[in-house]
Amino acid sequence: MREAFIDKHLAVTIRDTEIPVPEAGQVLIRVVVSGSNPKDWKMALSWPPDGALFNQGDDIAGYIEAVGDGVLGFHKGDKVAAFHQVMKPHGSWAEYAIAPSVSTFHIPEKTSFEEASTIPLAAMTAAVGMFQRSNLPLPWNPTSEPLPYVIYGGATAVGAFAIKFAQLSNIHPLIVVAGRGSAFVETLIDRKKGDTIIDYRQDDDIIREKIKAAAGGRPIHHAVDAVSEKDSWLNIGPVMTAPGQLTLMMPGIDYQPEGISVTHAVVGYIHFPPSSGKTIEDAEFAAAFYQLMGRGLAQGWFSGHPYEVRPGGLAGLQGAMLDLQAGKASAVKYVVRIGETDGVEQ
Repeated sequence: MREAFIDKHLAVTIRDTEIPVPEAGQVLIRVVVSGSNPKDWKMALSWPPDGALFNQGDDIAGYIEAVGDGVLGFHKGDKVAAFHQVMKPHGSWAEYAIAPSVSTFHIPEKTSFEEASTIPLAAMTAAVGMFQRSNLPLPWNPTSEPLPYVIYGGATAVGAFAIKFAQLSNIHPLIVVAGRGSAFVETLIDRKKGDTIIDYRQDDDIIREKIKAAAGGRPIHHAVDAVSEKDSWLNIGPVMTAPGQLTLMMPGIDYQPEGISVTHAVVGYIHFPPSSGKTIEDAEFAAAFYQLMGRGLAQGWFSGHPYEVRPGGLAGLQGAMLDLQAGKASAVKYVVRIGETDGVEQ
């Protein structure tokens, strides 16, 4: 099969490799479309530690080809989307990829592979940050009280999915910080419920004052920084009320405002072992919430992120990574169609 690898200089190489075999609890997916994420180029700079070439793809949309021992509910030919486990081999930049069955979900016939490929990593990152880290009301148990929630980077895929989940949980007012993608964010929020957009391209003091004003005098106990770059969190911590919960995207950020718990929603570090049966951990949450997303796609109350198809299949990944690094993506996910790759049978 054809498989793409990236090095620490963001150069992409396409090679012929063997089709992998799923282990217990895993599924093998024939990839139709692979998504991409900012994490792909960022992680390539330091992972693997020895600088070896690596398939960094994690967002999969395609058909089940085979299942490992103990996998229930999936069969060859099923149309699915899945999240490949970060830092493991056999990612989505290939004709065939491996994913844990708990991070795989059925997608309806009406949903395109392109749309489906925008969902797995970003949507689960938003869900983990909101419901596992911040303990916000779940969609099936929505709040009936005002609950200000700051979403910094609302036009990013993670931020946009956070807005969608917040709407399902009736969390308002949503105080969304965005820039070039504000027009897209406007389609997601509900102004009638107090939601607002604040342009981050202003002085920091102005941003903070507008965030506090948007809360309408209510305390801000919850926030997510879907950007987590260039000290973006410094505009969030000072406006929060203790005790509070701030969720960041990137690990290793040394920031601890008084009275605010700072956690990370990096789903790449979620491992998917068989459940011990003793606790409901991230893996079990993911298994349940992915199925909810699949139902939402089928019933029409959930959708993916806007996308742009990069031409050339796997050969289009290098340009996509460079554009992500340059910050050119706004309110869009770059995806590639594997069948457009030279040497791949259509």
